[in-house]
Amino acid sequence: MTTISANIRNASDKLETIRSAGNIPAVIYGVGISEPVHVSVEREAFKKVWKAAGGSSPITLSVNGKNFDTLIHDFQIDPRTDNVIHADFLALDKSTKVTVNVELEFVGISPAVKSGMGTLEKMLHEIEVEALPVDLPKNIEIDIAKLENIGDNIQVKDLSVSSKVEIKNDPEDIIVVITGLQSEVESADADLTSIEVEQKGKKEEDAE
Repeated sequence: MTTISANIRNASDKLETIRSAGNIPAVIYGVGISEPVHVSVEREAFKKVWKAAGGSSPITLSVNGKNFDTLIHDFQIDPRTDNVIHADFLALDKSTKVTVNVELEFVGISPAVKSGMGTLEKMLHEIEVEALPVDLPKNIEIDIAKLENIGDNIQVKDLSVSSKVEIKNDPEDIIVVITGLQSEVESADADLTSIEVEQKGKKEEDAE
């Protein structure tokens, strides 16, 4: 399990001072915590942990010698600087299953898209799963190389995950599909143009 260190912060600590020192104000809450624990974590360390674990893989948060099994539940970004300015850690019980959203990672190249035949429509970008913290995946890969024709799709029931992970979404939900929307729009535009030209011609003939 990935580990990140944190330091207790006091109510008197100014958030601007914490951030200017390269740290992020954060809070820990959840299982076994009666009152939220206010901490600070190093910004660069947080970025590395997020890259490694994402929001669905458990991490160990070490606070002054005490370890918490947690998930990165949420974080805020300053739109002006793109820096993380606050983070929430959700404390877990290793023996209790949790339900989280897991990101879908699309890999491969669809022959239908490559040939220009169709357009790739992503209907879902994450799915809901339930598992013990140790069994939670960081992401689930979706291979779109099998999508060769318009109408080809991948549904939730097509996903391959560990038997220790239960997917909560409807099995029939479509994750990604190849459509011909662009071609259909162009065709519709062409048909409308033809109708307008034909109608205009009839009016001119009537006028004569």
